[in-house]
Order: sequence, then structure tokens, then C-alpha cells
Amino acid sequence: MAEVSEVLMSVLSTIRVPRPGDRVHKDECALSFSSPESEGGLYVCMNSFLGFGSQYVDRHHTRSGQRAYLHISQTRKAPEDDENSGSGDPPKKKPTRLAIGIEGGFNVEQEQYEEEVKVVLFPDRQEVTSDDLATMPDVVRDRVSLAMAGLMSADSVSHALQVQQWDGELRAESRHAVELEQLNNGTKIPPSGWRCEVCDLQENLWMNLSDGRVFCGRRYFDGSGGNNHALLHFQQTGHPLAVKLGTITPDGGDVYSYDEDDMVLDPKLPEHLSHFGIDMMTMEKTEHTMTELEIAVNQRVGEWEVIQESGATLRPLSGPGLTGMKNLGNSCYLNSVMQVLFTVPDFQSKYVSNIDKIFNEAPSDPTQDFKTQVAKLGYGLLSGEYSKPAPDPGEGSEPSSEPRGDQVGIAARMFKALVGRGHPEFSTNRQQDAQEFLLHFINMVERNCRSGVNPSEAFRFLVEERIVCQQSQKAKYTQRVDYILQLPVPMDQATNTEELQKAERRREEADSSGAPTPAPVRACIPFTACMAALSEPETLTDFWSSAAQAKTTATKTTRFASFPDHMVIQVKKFTFGQDWVPKKLDVSIDVPDTLDLTALRATGQQPGEELLPEVAPPPLMTPDVEVKGILGSHGNEEDDSLYSPLLSPVLDDSTVSQLCEMGFPLEACRKAVYYTGNTGIDAAMNWVMGHMDDPDFSAPLVLPGTSSAPGTTPTESFSEEHLATIVSMGFSRDQATRALRATSNVLERAVDWIFSHLDDLESMEVSEGGRSAAESEGSREPPPGPKVRDGPGKYELFAFISHMGTSTMCGHYVCHIKKDQQWVIFNDQKVCASEKPPKDLGYLYFYRRVTE
Repeated sequence: MAEVSEVLMSVLSTIRVPRPGDRVHKDECALSFSSPESEGGLYVCMNSFLGFGSQYVDRHHTRSGQRAYLHISQTRKAPEDDENSGSGDPPKKKPTRLAIGIEGGFNVEQEQYEEEVKVVLFPDRQEVTSDDLATMPDVVRDRVSLAMAGLMSADSVSHALQVQQWDGELRAESRHAVELEQLNNGTKIPPSGWRCEVCDLQENLWMNLSDGRVFCGRRYFDGSGGNNHALLHFQQTGHPLAVKLGTITPDGGDVYSYDEDDMVLDPKLPEHLSHFGIDMMTMEKTEHTMTELEIAVNQRVGEWEVIQESGATLRPLSGPGLTGMKNLGNSCYLNSVMQVLFTVPDFQSKYVSNIDKIFNEAPSDPTQDFKTQVAKLGYGLLSGEYSKPAPDPGEGSEPSSEPRGDQVGIAARMFKALVGRGHPEFSTNRQQDAQEFLLHFINMVERNCRSGVNPSEAFRFLVEERIVCQQSQKAKYTQRVDYILQLPVPMDQATNTEELQKAERRREEADSSGAPTPAPVRACIPFTACMAALSEPETLTDFWSSAAQAKTTATKTTRFASFPDHMVIQVKKFTFGQDWVPKKLDVSIDVPDTLDLTALRATGQQPGEELLPEVAPPPLMTPDVEVKGILGSHGNEEDDSLYSPLLSPVLDDSTVSQLCEMGFPLEACRKAVYYTGNTGIDAAMNWVMGHMDDPDFSAPLVLPGTSSAPGTTPTESFSEEHLATIVSMGFSRDQATRALRATSNVLERAVDWIFSHLDDLESMEVSEGGRSAAESEGSREPPPGPKVRDGPGKYELFAFISHMGTSTMCGHYVCHIKKDQQWVIFNDQKVCASEKPPKDLGYLYFYRRVTE
């Protein structure tokens, strides 16, 4: 022990005590998914606080020279009382609060383990326990003990990124409660026997605290619940507060504020109830509280019965390429997308085949390196090392007769934190749109593959748009890069129209009579109808023709200028209703296993076809903007002959007005119409919904390349840090400046902008040193266009992602992937052979090219 003490003394200066702000990785290896629970435990460097599994700690010691590591190993505790766990039922001790990490809430993982902690000194792996430290010199004992205690008490990075302690029952006091006006109408409410005054419903009843009237609650998305009569009463009277009858006890009751649209606290509830003859101290609970209803939903989220293919006994699968992923809290969208991407050979060869090279070239902190974390995830999914059955939580009980399908799987916390960093949505634990995440991830791959092999090229294709002026019959051709084919859903082409009409009549009759809502009927849309809607010409009514020098009608046809190796198709199920409330189309589409898009190949300019002249349209004069000039590159205040005109952009006034009438700021409406190219109210509304959280949402519209003050010399100032970040990605300073100018100096938007405008930057070719083409000596060749692959337009389906729920912002995602001619369903940690893959209900479909 004296020898060990001497070693500790020699490395004492390298042992640090974690301080506030230090990133401590004590529950996940930086290069694998090893954890303290894994065989061999986890080694945490006592200097950098990076964690490493037993297979990678020697590598870190060799590269960094660090010798002292805190070794943490965890052993799962046996459950105290869980007789039903083997059958997959909820544990006997059910949560009573809609909360995480507090008494009565859902259990947190940290409570399920016993830990063993010791210091290990490399390269000889000498072990030092807390008892050993007691026999060592004070300076060694105190320093090492303090570091050990600091590491164990510090929040790990992944712990800090998750909502480990959350109370969903914390409610704010209603602003209406204290001064609530109650009518003296003589109404007295009996202690039982309540009915809705409109439909006679006897459950889910709410008493309005202003007038004492009793009505049923809201109708839920599946048709259950009430008939919205309590809500309608509020809309008619403005009386804001209601209490749910059946939840009133001496401790309180469920109070909802329709005006505040939330569950609230009413500090004067006993007084308000007494006004209508209700003695709160004598009431007993007879209905589920809203919290209990939410808990029931949360408990069933992970159950196999509510996921696709319910009712079937599915055979669990395991092995290479059959690894489940833990749900980190609404991360099923990420899990589904990454499972599919790592079945694509380009991603496998880029990140998994080269994993040793990637790890060897990783920076000192690999947790912050995109390439390293993607390679780590890919290897985790494909290697089979983590594709093992999860330990049965009821080890002492009878084994389950049904296969559970759960795996140990991998928890991609480090990956999720990295790809979501700085993003307003993907950095949260809220549910997200799988299609938006797929594009976000592809965007990150593009940024990080400026040189070398780029796996996202597997999805990249060129779209050709042909616009024909109906007055002159002259045409205009444009091309753009895309990664996803968005497939429209023509609801008017449903094959079961008569059945849908009958169902709608039954629903209307139920609404008017107060009867229960009948089961909904799903529209059946032929895939051929969707493809026809995609390929049919679109009529442009306000097209400015450079040939006619006037507004006229034009037709726009969209075709493929190239066919990618892998085609992603998004079914446009999510739309807006007439009231601009987001909704999901409940449709079944007979998506084929094989797809031939050859007929949609673009042909380019036809023989004898004339092109529209390249002349800019005249600016639209609007009264709120004064027409002035801006100094050109050689202009001066005395001579404005070189001024370039700065006029308002061409904006569709009617679309701007419609948006303003919805309550959006004028400048935001103008930007929405401008940035969507006057393509109509739908596109503009989508832009508004996607940019409402932008810091400059309501700021005046500033045209790219101009200053914000018409009539003045542009004096732009861009963050040098932002410029340096974009230049480091391989772009020139001119390109970085242009991107920041176009996005009001917002870095994240500038990066997105520059990658979506690569074709606009052709005159500013990117070279290796981050210089523009003008700076590159002897550069006279025209810059290349975006790199795309091309080949036959014949494909076969190999994967699809399905969504359950009413909106992309809620619900659940699973994916089905075809492996060795067998469909496999990936539902987070559950991986099973699929019996009836629901191909007609998918949201994102993935096809690969068929090579003949």
C-alpha cells in the first residue's frame, strides 16, 4: 500500500475536484454505450471527467497520460414487491403523482442500483478503496476523498440534460379565483346524481363556479370523454372556472380555467363550493382526477398493446442490426430515424466501417465530436453487443409465458444532446416531427462532410421545375436540391367516399342528440391518386411574365432531374384545418413494395421551345415604404447616378392581409409572403408557424444584400465568431457574410441558409482553404453544381416510419425495416419479427434503387 500511496502522491496534481460548470460523464462511455452497470463498469478520468468502458480506458490513458480513474460499477437491485412484472403489467406500487423523481411519482433509474466505487491507477490497474485511503498520508487522503465525493455528488451531463425531477401537478393559482363573481341564482347542487344539462351524460361532469350549472367535459381525440358542453357554456357566458364533480374531497378538487386553458388552483374553493350548497369536508372522490387519467396514459405508453400490430404475439429478435434503443423521453422520433439510416450502406461504411480511424482521430473530448458520436451510435446498433434481452424485473417471480421483446438496448443520450444542441426543439424532451429531424440530421452530416465521403448523397436528388407562361407559351426552367419527396393526399379521391359520408352524418347526428360519438372511419386513398396529384401541373394565377411584361397565368410542372440511390417519401398527413388548427389526416394508402418513377424523369428544354427572358419583375410600390436609393459600390451623396433602387419586394397584399387578420404582426406577415415567394396562404402560414420563435420574427423585413435603413449607406456589422464558425466549415468569408446578412446575423439560421442555397453560391466557389473562387489563382472553370447520383428510377421498399397520435408534437413513432426478407418492427427497446407490417399507415417511406 505504501507503493500505491507514492503513485497517488505523484499524480495528486492531476486529480481535480469537480466545480460548478464542469461536464461530468459518469454514466456513459464517450466511445461506447458501456455504463457503470455494464460488465467491467465505467472508468471516469479524475482530470477531464470523461467516462470510458473497460475496452477504451487503456486507449485514453495512453493518449492523455492520465493515470487516476474513478471506477464505478453498479448492480441492479432486486425489486421489493413486483408480482406482476413478469407479465408486463404495471408494478404493484403504482405512481400516485404525475411527477418524476419525487415521492409518489414515477420511479427514476438511479434508485434501482447498488454502487461500488474505487480509484484505479493505470497502467498497472492498482486499486484504492475508501478504506485504503484512511491509511494514507493526510494530503493524499483528503485530496482523493474530496475528488471522489465531488464526482459522485456531481450531476452527470446526461442527468442534467434530462427532466429527472418534475412535478406535473404543480398548478398556478388562477387569476380569476380571488375575485370570482358568483351569481345568486338559488342553485343548489346535490351530493350525487349529477347529469349534463344538455345531453344527460353522467360522467366527466364539470360544475361552473360562477353559476353552478353542470355540463359534460371535452371530447377526446378518440371520440370518448364528453360532448364539449362545459366548454360551449364558457364560450357563451365567459364564466371561466369549473370544478370536476366527483373529484371533490376535503383536500380539494380539479379546477379548470377555460380562459387560462389550464388546470389551476382555487384558494377559495371551499367558499365557492359552499355558495352552491356543497360542503367540501363531506365529499368523497367518485371520479378519476385529471392527474390519474394522465398517469394511466403514461403507464400505457410503453405497452405493446397500444403500438402497431396489437393483438399479435410477436417473436423477439436480437443480434447484429437488431438492437433496440431506449426512449429518453419522447425520443422515439430520433430512435426510428437512426434505426433506418443505419440500414443504408453509405452510413454504415462512412461511420461504422471506419470506426477505428474515427476514434483514433477523435479530439481530446470525443463527447463533443459529431463524427465520433455518430460512429459510436452506428456501431452500437449494428454490432449486436447491446442486443441482449433486458433482465426480467421480476427475477423472483414466475417466468412470463409471453415473450417480452425488451432489450438492454442503447441509450443515445450523448448523441441526442450533441445533435440537438442549440436547436429550439431537438434540444428539448418534447415530441418532434420525424421528418424534420431527418432533415436536421442530414443537414448536420452535410456540414461535417465538406471533404471526403458524404453519406447524405444517398438521398440527394435534383428537382426540375418547368413554368410555362400561358400568354407567350415561353418556358422557364429551374433546379433545386431536395432529399425528401413530399406526397400529397387527395382526400377527394377516397375509394370509400360513401362510407365516409355516412360516418360524418352519424357523427353530426350524435353531436346534435348528445349520443356517444361513433367510431371514426378511415379514408382509403389509392397510391396512384397521390402520384397523379404529385405529377399534375399546378396553375399559377399571379405569375409575372418577363415575356409579356405583365402578370398572367402560368403552369408549373415538377419532375426529377436525377434519381437518388435511396428515395424518401413523406406522406403529407399533417395539415391545417379551416381554423388553422393543425390536424392529422386519418388515411390508409396502399403504398406499393416496388415503385417505378421513370415516367417522372425531367426532359429539360424541348426542341423549338423558347425560354422566358431573364428580366427581373418590377417592384411593387407600397405606401408604407418610402422609395429611396442605396449607394452603389461607386456612389456618393453628391452623385446618385450609381444608386441602385431599393424598393419594396413584390408581395401579395391579399395574403399579407389574411395573415394579419389572424393576429400576426405585419412585418412577420410580409416576411412570410416574401420568403415563400408569393406561393399562397398555405405556404405563408407554414412559414409563420415554423418561425414564430425566431428572435426577429416581428422585425422589419430586410432584403438580402441591403441594409435595414433605406436611403443610407449600408454599415453592416457581423459577429466575428459567427463568421469564423461558418468559414471553419469550408465556406469563404464572402459566403459566410452573405448567409449572415440574409438571416439577420443569427448563426443557426445562417448555417441552414447556406446549405439550402448552395446552388445560389455557385459564383462564390468554395475551395479547400475557405477562399472564394476569385481568390484562387487560375480558377477559371465554372463551379460545379451540387453533387448528385443518378440512375434508374425503379425502387423497392425497405423501411417505413409510422406515427400514432393526432399531431407530430404528440403521440409515438415506430419503424419497420426489412432485414433478410423479414419485416422487423423497432419500437424503442422492443425488436420483434413483424407479422402484419401496417404499410398503409406509414408516414415516412424509404425505398432503395433496384439494380437490374
